[in-house]
Amino acid sequence: MKDVIIREAMPEDAEKLIDYLNEIGGESNHLLHGANEFQITVEKEREFITRIKNTKNECMLVGVCDGEIVSVASLSGYAKKRVAHRGSLGVSVRKSYWNQGIGTKMIERLIAFAKSASICVIELEVKEDNENAIALYEKMGFEKIGRYKKYFCIEGTYYDAYLMNLYLD
Repeated sequence: MKDVIIREAMPEDAEKLIDYLNEIGGESNHLLHGANEFQITVEKEREFITRIKNTKNECMLVGVCDGEIVSVASLSGYAKKRVAHRGSLGVSVRKSYWNQGIGTKMIERLIAFAKSASICVIELEVKEDNENAIALYEKMGFEKIGRYKKYFCIEGTYYDAYLMNLYLD
């Protein structure tokens, strides 16, 4: 693995985060957005990051190499009491950094955070043909619990997603 520093996202990362998300949107069809579809102002992204930092059951991490963001991962816990034990995970890695263990390290950090935040179920959705991500999630202990039909619509074609959960207790 290249020298990647994993740390919490900071408000001053906002512009680089927006650039990263717009770039990786064009690297595969496995994300919720395509190239240059992540349209948000730097100020709104700063506010978003600040809100996450001030919330006990949410965490956003960035992986940084030579000053460049190469990975982003987040865990968002739910506010309502009856589902506060659950959190939703998302992770992305710049294509030139795939298969170097960065996704694994990001998820490990978010699992540790989840435990400290009393989150015992981590859930995610993954495009059914994203074999690398599915293999990573299964390696980390996630299990498929269902299928969401027509989850994605990319250029007029529908794709299903697997619903996957990790149970921490």
